[in-house]
Formats: sequence, C-alpha cells, structure tokens
Amino acid sequence: MPFIPHTEDDVRAMLQSIGAASLEELFDEIPPDLRNIQLEMPSAQTEMQVMRLMQQRAQADGEYLSFLGGGAYEHHIPAAVWQIATRGEFYSAYTPYQAEASQGTLQVLFEYQTMLASLTGLDVTNASMYDGASALAEAVLMAVRLQRGPRRVLAPATLSPVYRSVVRAIVSNQDIELIELPYTPDGGTTSLDSLARWDGEPVAALIIPQPNFFGALEPVHKLTDWARAHNALAVGVINPVAAALLQPPGAWGEKGCDIAVGEGQPLGVPVAGGGPYFGFMACKQAHVRQMPGRIVGQTADTDGKRGFTLTLQAREQHIRRSKATSNICTNQGLAVTAATIYMAMLGPEGLKGVAQACHANLIALLQRVTAIDGVQRRFTGPAFHESVISLPVPAQELLERLRDDRILAGLDLSSDYPELGNALLVCATETKDESDLDRYAQELRGALAPIERTAAA
Repeated sequence: MPFIPHTEDDVRAMLQSIGAASLEELFDEIPPDLRNIQLEMPSAQTEMQVMRLMQQRAQADGEYLSFLGGGAYEHHIPAAVWQIATRGEFYSAYTPYQAEASQGTLQVLFEYQTMLASLTGLDVTNASMYDGASALAEAVLMAVRLQRGPRRVLAPATLSPVYRSVVRAIVSNQDIELIELPYTPDGGTTSLDSLARWDGEPVAALIIPQPNFFGALEPVHKLTDWARAHNALAVGVINPVAAALLQPPGAWGEKGCDIAVGEGQPLGVPVAGGGPYFGFMACKQAHVRQMPGRIVGQTADTDGKRGFTLTLQAREQHIRRSKATSNICTNQGLAVTAATIYMAMLGPEGLKGVAQACHANLIALLQRVTAIDGVQRRFTGPAFHESVISLPVPAQELLERLRDDRILAGLDLSSDYPELGNALLVCATETKDESDLDRYAQELRGALAPIERTAAA
C-alpha cells in the first residue's frame, strides 16, 4: 500500500526519506507568483441552495435563438432518448470486454452498426470513434495502410477547417502529405479542374465532404469516379441527417466510396459546451481488417442461441503495438447508445422527415435574409442545413449586436476564409418555426442599419 502521511512527523519522515528539505521544494517547478493564489471560495451550501443558485444563473443567461452550424447542430431530441440512455444498464456500463457479461451493451452496439451501415450504404461500421474530426484522421491513416505506397491525400478547402486542422496535426508527423484543393468561386464546391494537376501522381486518397462546410453539395459522383480512375481511395465525410435524404456514400459514382466518416452528434446528442461527440466510420468489406476501433459481431453460443461479441480486435490492447490499427480506447458508448435509440425511434422515414424539414427551413431563411438590401447568397447551387451569405458590414460586429438580442446569428468565416470577405455561415434545422425565421430576418435588418450608418460617417 502507498504511504500516506497523516501527521507532521509523517511529513518530516517522508521528506527525509526522499531527500527534500521542505514541502515547498516538491513544487519548485511552479513559478513563485502562482504558488500562493488565494481562491475566494464561497461557504458551503446545502443541495437546495446550490440548485437554487444554478437555476438563477441559468435564468440570467437566458435562452438564445441559435442559427449556428459548422459541425454541431441543434436538433429536437425526443424525451425518451435520454430517459432510456441514462438507465443504469446503459449509463454505468463498462467496456464490453467480457461478452458473457455484456450481451445488452453488445447488442446495442451491433444494432447501431447495422443502422449506420444502412445509412451510409456501406458494408460494415465500427462501434464509433472519438469525434468526426479524429475519425477522418483515422480514415486517412487507414487509406495509407491500404494503399501500401502513396502517402499523399487530397483534402478540399471546403472540408471543415477543424477537420483539416485535426487531420494535419495527427498525420503530418507520419510522413503523410495533406494537399488542399481549391473551390469554385461561384458554387463553393471542389474544383474538378484542380484535380488535373494530380493525374499520374501517386495519391492514396481523395476526401469528399457531403455536404461540405459551406453547406454546398459536392459533385460526389465525379469526385468518387476520379479517385477510382486514379487508383486512389474515396473517403466520404458526411452529415448523418443529410444522408437520410441524399444518396449514401456507398452509392457514389459507379462503385461507391471506400470509407465514410462523420460526426454522430446530430443523432440524438444535445449541443453542449464542447461535447460529448462521437465519430462514426464505415467501409467496404474488403477494407475491414484495416478499420480501427471496435467491431461487434453476431455469433451463436454452444446452444445455438444468438449472441454478440467483439471481433477483429486489431487494437493495441489485443495485439502487438506495431501491428495495431490504432490505440483508440473508447467507443463513446453512452452517446452511441443515445444515437441508437434516436435512430430506432425515428426510423428511416422519420430521419428523412427531419432532413426535409431542415432543408425547407434553410430555404425559407435564405429567402427572408436575401430580401434585405446588401445581403446575398455567396454561392449558387443546392445546399443542405447551412449556407453562406455575404454582408455589407463585417460579420463579427453584426454577430455581437445580434448576440445582445439573444440571437446566435451564425459563424463568422473571416478567419478561415478571408477571401470571402464579410461572409456568414447560417444554419437552420427542424427546430425553427416561422416566427423564429421572421425574428432573425427582422433583427438582422435592424442590426445592419446602425452599422452601415457608422461606416458611412
């Protein structure tokens, strides 16, 4: 057992044993000005008092009308989803290493995989990843392993800046080159002409977002066929709600894409301060032995009864580290459980209905805001979930004014896409109604006027 000092004599004995003159010496790496910060902690309160304080703080924050997107989306989540997900059987379930003691958890994961395989149109999925961005990084590593040679991956500029940053951080030190492809100025989609530069060059994979970060729909069939014709793997990055309405990655081009990843948060996981999120990954059967993470398989026990178990466990906990596909050590199980319940409750038609409502609200929102002088759609062509609008004033100043009116009006693109000028990414999901859209347009019009007058003066 470890030695735990309880008295001053114990502390002195400990210091003498380790050769330290004082307790302060144990923390000498901490700058002196940081060692004696006095925290003004409030006095202890009862549970009832703490709950009252939290309610007061929440009420003071108020509720915001959100038109934010860019990778995290506000969707309606039926109350039953988290009532079921937070039952003790799910809420406190541990990693299902022992199949005989984890049949319930394994069945949920198996059903989740089945639903994701149907949604993506691919053969097999794993039991989730950390989040969508790191799932894409794992897909890039997987593609390079499968290709056994080329270490160059083409990534469109229309891919989320967060995803590009995460992928670059993970793969850049592994001698993998990430090449950015430009987008068309009118359509906001990957320039097909830019691919000519890579004819005859070794390329491991082409990443294809659908819809892309701007909400625009990429020419996925042409991109997928280009990858196939140039011996590169096609890696789709999809929104799972959009996949209920659009053609799935498995149907892109003549033979479908090879790997598909994305962020599962829209499937029953609420938007919160930084998470939780979970990523998903699907692939063709031919590539399954290079797919990282966990896979739950269906089997039969000695009595012939249906059962579930972990299979193809090519993780470093199970095989030699040098042979492992990854060191992913979690399956984000609780969020995945919620997503499974959400998809089961809505079913294919219900999820398609959510997607259709999102699209209808986006079109209605764009009609309202583009009727305002100086506000225009930045890109032509079809879009889903979100779209870019051009403003006559800096986006950040407008966002601050609307935030004062408790409206989160969108995402300023000036830092990631300065070439777009005063551009704002706006999103509308099925949670918005006519009054929300009217209020947004009205407040936007009202906020623009004083900013324009100030600029003119």
